[in-house]
Amino acid sequence: MYHHHRKCGHGHSGMGFGPFGKQFGRAFAGNQYRVPVNVLKTENSYEIFVIAPDRAKEDFKISLKGNELTIAYQAKEDIKENQQWIRNEFTKASFERTFVIDETIESEGIKAEYKNGVLQVTLPIVPGSAKPAQEIAVA
Repeated sequence: MYHHHRKCGHGHSGMGFGPFGKQFGRAFAGNQYRVPVNVLKTENSYEIFVIAPDRAKEDFKISLKGNELTIAYQAKEDIKENQQWIRNEFTKASFERTFVIDETIESEGIKAEYKNGVLQVTLPIVPGSAKPAQEIAVA
């Protein structure tokens, strides 16, 4: 299992998402773009899908430091003169999302693929690491 943190300003503003069922919050926080993310649990892995169309795969940076997996994209200046946008809702803004992983993730097996505007990061689950459900008695 892992939890999600969003990097804001100088530190982490954590929003854990337990069994991945909670809302991630607003898509935009202040002036910082918050890229849409979906998380899927399969039998053998967690799959993180980052919706980031029209970007170059070389511009993504995925790193694991301790138990923090960070997915980042640094936008490049794309200034074209004489463009007069009537409407400009599509952004290629920079972003960074951080996920806290635990010992149930096989860190050496993490892999990523960027295809059709979606970055898919696969976090394999260590076989046999799932903990059984436990009932807690109310006193």
